[in-house]
Amino acid sequence: MRILVVEDDARLADVVRRALGEAGYAADVAHDGPAALEAFEVETYDLVVLDLMLPGIAGGGMEVCRVMRRHSSDVPILMLTALDSLRRKVEGLDAGADDYLVKPFHLSELLARVRALMRRAPRADAPVLEAAGVLLDPATRTAHRAGRSIPLTAKEYAVLEYLMRNAGHVVSSSQLIDHAWDTNYQGVSNVVQTYIRYLRVKLAEPGLPEVIETRRGYGYLIAVDG
Repeated sequence: MRILVVEDDARLADVVRRALGEAGYAADVAHDGPAALEAFEVETYDLVVLDLMLPGIAGGGMEVCRVMRRHSSDVPILMLTALDSLRRKVEGLDAGADDYLVKPFHLSELLARVRALMRRAPRADAPVLEAAGVLLDPATRTAHRAGRSIPLTAKEYAVLEYLMRNAGHVVSSSQLIDHAWDTNYQGVSNVVQTYIRYLRVKLAEPGLPEVIETRRGYGYLIAVDG
């Protein structure tokens, strides 16, 4: 799942980005209003963490929220602010925000709110994902196959979740990098193949077919059950 973090405080933005990454999300960062709207127009995000006080645009984060909401009615927006007043909260929610978090905040609460918004998002409509005999629960971030619990790292979970949300469709390596890593990824070129290999080992069951198919030259596929 891919998240856009919009925060003009570079230190805080980096802390949030790292926390989201450790939790298995891919996170991009924008530091002002125009950069946020450009990223939102170019990329597909599953959630936006949006600071209220933003430079570069009249109306700050409130206006960014309004513009984003006009372009997409279903992407969850979590608004951050140092202004703890009922009026500002109401304005933010009326502008299109789905939730509100007052600074300073604990990262554990931020992550809990992100998980809650992801569960409520229309694109995450299945409480439990099921494909190729694998059950994946986004609420608990756990996986099972043939009655066996499968331990996954945060990145393994992110790759498997994206494949399962697109079950029945071939997913390319570049799509997986876009959604399970982020725009700043500059690592090794075979990182996707490496994580696919990790997943195949963990998902393997004697006598059962492989969960993840390779379509050479195209990408990877998890078949739809039935």
